[in-house]
Amino acid sequence: MQSATRPLAVITGGSRGLGYEVAKALALRGFDLALIAKDGARLATSAQTIRDHAAQSAISDLHISTFTCDLEQPNQVRDTIGAITQSLPTPHVLMLAHGVMSDRMAKTLKTNYAEWRRVMAINLDSVFTIVNEVGAKMAEARNGRIIIYSACLGRMSGPGNAGGLAPYRISKAGVNALVRNLAHETGHGSRGLWVDAICPNHSRTDMGGEGAPRSAEEGAATAVWLATRELVPGTTQTGLLWEDNEVVPW
Repeated sequence: MQSATRPLAVITGGSRGLGYEVAKALALRGFDLALIAKDGARLATSAQTIRDHAAQSAISDLHISTFTCDLEQPNQVRDTIGAITQSLPTPHVLMLAHGVMSDRMAKTLKTNYAEWRRVMAINLDSVFTIVNEVGAKMAEARNGRIIIYSACLGRMSGPGNAGGLAPYRISKAGVNALVRNLAHETGHGSRGLWVDAICPNHSRTDMGGEGAPRSAEEGAATAVWLATRELVPGTTQTGLLWEDNEVVPW
């Protein structure tokens, strides 16, 4: 049963990489966790590691719920989100940290439909489904933060417009548009809902590879900051793309 005093953070991709690092950090900052990942065994192991890590910091009331879900499958996404909203309180933080890279040869005119659908289903469709369901409850509660991992490759300026990796770039551009649109629709924080995207930069994860310049913990730092920063309605910026705690152009 979730703690009566600790707020809830729902985190996708919570078994590894950036999502795991965010979960570990938020557990130490007073949050209970609902973790979603595809690999159930790995998710269970990661959840126990987070519990052990929290216990070393004398945190004994941490509650972690785990939900196994293939985010490429729309029915599984809907069923999982339904289980979360029915069994747990409305989250204070919704952190969408999952994603897949497209085939590195996937240019716009050379991408097959199966590859396009795989990337879009995971990187964009599941994001919409989760935000559409969970975000609505957070907006009604007027007290929440939605933080979505995007990528600098999805920007319409800078490195995101160079071509190649078409499904990935386009899916992340869609995430950016979703964040901007939802932030406008919910009053840019004036109604208690804060919506932001982040670029974690090239980090050492299964996707980023061992040669990436940043650790996964470093790649998660801006997301953790967005989830825990002090908010001042009318002053705190939201509805933006962030990198290293700074706003970057779309």
